[in-house]
Amino acid sequence: MPILKPTDYHGRITFLGRMIGKYDLLHAEPCQTLTATFAGIAGEAHEGLTAPSCSRMTAQYPEGTTIANTRQISILSVEELAEIAARMGLESLSPTLLGATIVVEGIPDFSHVPPGSRLQASSGATLVVNLNNRPCTIPSRAIEAAHPGFGKAFKPAANGRRGVVAWVEAEGPLTLGDSLRLHIPDQRVWRHLAEARKA
Repeated sequence: MPILKPTDYHGRITFLGRMIGKYDLLHAEPCQTLTATFAGIAGEAHEGLTAPSCSRMTAQYPEGTTIANTRQISILSVEELAEIAARMGLESLSPTLLGATIVVEGIPDFSHVPPGSRLQASSGATLVVNLNNRPCTIPSRAIEAAHPGFGKAFKPAANGRRGVVAWVEAEGPLTLGDSLRLHIPDQRVWRHLAEARKA
């Protein structure tokens, strides 16, 4: 019995980028096409089957522990980027400043699609949504350089709108204009979720 349900939600790829620099100043180089491999995107800063754990995982591991890389790809949405920009007081906000790998258009409330969902291209390339991407201060430095006086506004404006991080389940090419179909887990929400979050 299938455990993932194909939906009628499709995200059209409007931006592809490779983050080739270091994390201290995010910048994604725009591309027409990318190849998703099991290690992520070749030559990209987040490439790798494994990665050192960071401050997000200190409740599970000492920082720097080698773990599976479930943050190979950063995916944002056109709609949420526009909302972030508006909340910051900007006309627009380039995904290059956020180190984005992919930006999609057409999937509502994108940052909160269920963990374990798949985004599948017609090429067969399939990305597994790990978790929503919490906003941090690192993009603020790139934003400040491009829009002086606005860098500090990013983190609060992006809360709940920063997109998701994902890893590659099936390899294949991704091209501007491609459609990514959303497949969601066929299971109800855990009934103890609210209680567990209070602990």
